[in-house]
Amino acid sequence: MADVERLLVVDDEGPILHALQRTFEAAGYEVTACLDPAQALTAMEQREFQVISADYMMPGMTGADFLARARAMQPATIRILITAAHDFSAAVDAINNGEIFRILSKPWNRLELLGTVRQAFDTYALREKNRQLTELVQKQNGELAELNRGLECLVQERTTNLLDGMVAVLDYRDTETQWHSRRVARFTRRIAEELGMKDEQQLDTIERGSLLHDIGKIGVRDAVLLKPGPLDASEWSEMREHPRLGWALLQRIEFLREASEIVLQHQERFDGKGYPSGLKGEQIVIGARLFAVADTYDAITSDRPYRRAAPHDAAVAEIRRVGGTQLDPTAVEAFCRVPESEWMRIRAEVEQISLLEAQWGWTPPKRIFDVVRDAAAKQRTGVREAVAAK
Repeated sequence: MADVERLLVVDDEGPILHALQRTFEAAGYEVTACLDPAQALTAMEQREFQVISADYMMPGMTGADFLARARAMQPATIRILITAAHDFSAAVDAINNGEIFRILSKPWNRLELLGTVRQAFDTYALREKNRQLTELVQKQNGELAELNRGLECLVQERTTNLLDGMVAVLDYRDTETQWHSRRVARFTRRIAEELGMKDEQQLDTIERGSLLHDIGKIGVRDAVLLKPGPLDASEWSEMREHPRLGWALLQRIEFLREASEIVLQHQERFDGKGYPSGLKGEQIVIGARLFAVADTYDAITSDRPYRRAAPHDAAVAEIRRVGGTQLDPTAVEAFCRVPESEWMRIRAEVEQISLLEAQWGWTPPKRIFDVVRDAAAKQRTGVREAVAAK
C-alpha cells in the first residue's frame, strides 16, 4: 500500500463534490476535487492517483469519456463511476471504454461508498505489488540466465580441460602416437575450413570430436592396446569396441553429444567396409569423413618404431589413391588444396605445446588408467544396447 493514498474526485455539482471530498478526507485519503473533467485531466498531468471517482453526467465531457482518457493517461488507476439511477442505461459506455471498477448510485450509501473506495485502493496496491514482483522475477530470471551462461561456460572449460588431459594421457600411454590426437584435431579443422565451413560452433564440434576420437581406448586393456604383435580374434573384438565406448562416455556430456557422433564413426570407411556399423558415403557424419583424411595424413607423416615418417608428397599420393574407397573424395580434394606449409605449421604448433609441457614437468599419473578403466568396464556391457536404442 502506498504511503499516501491519493483520490481524484470529479463532479460538476459543487455541493456533491464538497460532500464527497469531506467524506473521503475524513477517512484519511488525500483528495483532489475538480468541478469539471478538463480540470481533472490537468491535475492528472501533474501527479499520479491511485483511485478516481467521477460523475457520469457532466457538461463538455461525459464521465465515460473522461474515464477513458484517464485510463489512457494512467492505466493503473482504479476508476469508480458515481451516477444517478436514471443514468445507468448510459453507464455501459463507461464500463466498456473506461474499465470501471465499480458503479455507485446517487444518493450513495456512506458505508458502501467508503467500502468501495477502500477496496479500490487495496486492489491498486495488490496490482502494484504484483507488477513489482513481476519486474523483480524478470530481473532475477535475467540474472539467473546470465549466471547459468557463466556456469555453462565454466563447466565446458573445465570439462574440456579434463578431457584434454585424458587425451594427453592416452597419447602418452601409446608412445607410437604421441600428440597424434591434437595434431589430427587441428588438421581436421583446417580441412573443414578449406571446404568453406565458417560456423564456429560447427568447427569447434568437428575439432572436439577429432581430438577425442580415441577416448574409448581408455577402456581397452594395455595388453591389447600396446601388444607388439598382431591381435587375435578376441583382442581385435575388444579393440573394435573403442568407438562405441568413446561415444557412450561422451553421451553423458551435453555439449559433446554432437561431437560424440564423430567419435562413434571415426573408423567407418567411405566404401562401407569400416566399423562399428559399416556406414557408407554420406551416412557417415561430415566430421568423421574429414577426420579420416586427417588421420591418414598424420599416420603416414609421423614416425613409428617400425618405420620413418614419409614425406608430404608421398602422403598426398596415397590419400589420392584411396579417395572414393577408404576416404571421401570431396574431403580428399579439400585436403590437397591446402599447401604443405600449412600442415607443417600446424604440426610445429602442436609440438611446441609438447615442449612447453615437458619444461613444466607435467607427467600424467598412471593411476588414472585404473580409475577410468573401472568406470569403462562397468559401462561396456551396455554400450551395444545404447547404440541399438539410438
